[in-house]
Amino acid sequence: MKPTLLILAAGMGSRYGGLKQLDAMGPSGEVVLDYSVFDAIRAGFGKVVFVIRRDFEEQFRTQVGARFKDTIRVDYAFQDINDLPAGFTVPEGRTKPWGTAHAVLAAEGVVHEPFLMINADDFYGRDAFAKIAADLSAPRVDDGRSHYSMVGFYLKNTLSDHGSVARGVCTRDADGMLASVTEMTKIFRTADGAENRETDPPVQLTGEEVVSMNFFGFTPEIFGQLRTAFTEFLKTNGTDLKAECYVPKEVDTLIRTGQADVKVLESNDSWFGVTYPEDKADVVASIAALVEAGAYPRSLWGEI
Repeated sequence: MKPTLLILAAGMGSRYGGLKQLDAMGPSGEVVLDYSVFDAIRAGFGKVVFVIRRDFEEQFRTQVGARFKDTIRVDYAFQDINDLPAGFTVPEGRTKPWGTAHAVLAAEGVVHEPFLMINADDFYGRDAFAKIAADLSAPRVDDGRSHYSMVGFYLKNTLSDHGSVARGVCTRDADGMLASVTEMTKIFRTADGAENRETDPPVQLTGEEVVSMNFFGFTPEIFGQLRTAFTEFLKTNGTDLKAECYVPKEVDTLIRTGQADVKVLESNDSWFGVTYPEDKADVVASIAALVEAGAYPRSLWGEI
């Protein structure tokens, strides 16, 4: 069974100031997620599912989804702030989405095979897709635990020069498996590394830490686990107007409770992405350099 690519594209783009998922970055008008779909097709994925919002569905289907419909199966799932378990309601004044765990749950009805979860606005590189596709296609050992995987990137290569970023900072055990993920949401670049300014004093970081960029390989077992986790999250945070339920944090819980293990795969490619408008020029230049080096065609549309 070919794996599915699940792209989380429902984000508000609040810091960027618009729908960055639809902002052209490539030489022929490609958006960042076009390259992800292209790399997934090359790696052998059989379907792509876009998690989006209803309010930009028509624009997204026309500008993005239609590009791939003749090459790979395309499905959609919709993240809705009102889609909550029985007994919970959206608190008055909340407009912020419930986070990546909630976004993944939106796709439960259309994803029935091993899948890769990624962000729409991150450029991961061909090597990452090839490695996780091989892992998702491998047989799983039935030992009572879920077996997942991720591709990690070095923190220093994922920072913005224009403001803070949110990253899941990872540790590995002696066997190279994921041991923990600590979600840090206000990481700034510094002269000698980075620091997370959520606390006072800030947490100092070297920049050499491996971080999660939401590049996780899952089996459908994750849906039940995230549904339980999201319900528990709402019991504690359901009245908070800004709290979000993050996939890396819930993966950390699954590891600590022995429900799952996560293989950490290393990629030879560099990650880059757009968090702030000022980041766009760097992403455009990075893609242009890859095209010039022959890693990608000048126009994806003649290749897909």
